[in-house]
Amino acid sequence: MSDARASIERLRALPAANVGDAMGRLGVVDAGVQPVWRGAHLVGPAVTVEVAAGDNLGIHEALATVGEGDVLVVNGHGGDRALIGELIAERLRVRGCAGIVVDGVVRDVDDLEELGFPTFARGSSPAGPFKHGPHRIGVPVAIGGVVVAPGDVIVADGDGVVVVPRDELLAVVERAEAKHADESAIRRSIVAG
Repeated sequence: MSDARASIERLRALPAANVGDAMGRLGVVDAGVQPVWRGAHLVGPAVTVEVAAGDNLGIHEALATVGEGDVLVVNGHGGDRALIGELIAERLRVRGCAGIVVDGVVRDVDDLEELGFPTFARGSSPAGPFKHGPHRIGVPVAIGGVVVAPGDVIVADGDGVVVVPRDELLAVVERAEAKHADESAIRRSIVAG
């Protein structure tokens, strides 16, 4: 197992809040990007795509670049048209994708939950997307005030989304584990009285 994979596995046991704390609270995506269903959790390297508002052609083209354990990260440039729904999610799930983070809106939320496909977005809308706009795949993108480069590691849970730069991964994991251990000890002390 590579060092990066081992670090990603270690991150799976940590809450996003501890990871954000370990980064000095940098890399935390703004609170508008949230899980679309309760209990969603993901950790994995980013595959990035930028699309025009309300247009998901680039997402369809990016599907071929997503591999096992990857997280698709989409800068959707706002808008109120859903950029993904259950069909794209199913395609991603079959490819082994860990989940998706969309700085935009999605639809088919009940189906996404039924699939168990971790999805983080600004909200939902039944309005479907267009499929003819400009897009870029595999480039740094901005989501919720944070720049995500391809290969950066995404950690997301009920608290929101954190982006760990890939060149800082091991150091962040070590600090996050220490933070988690400290909080666990404090919690035990509180319970013990």
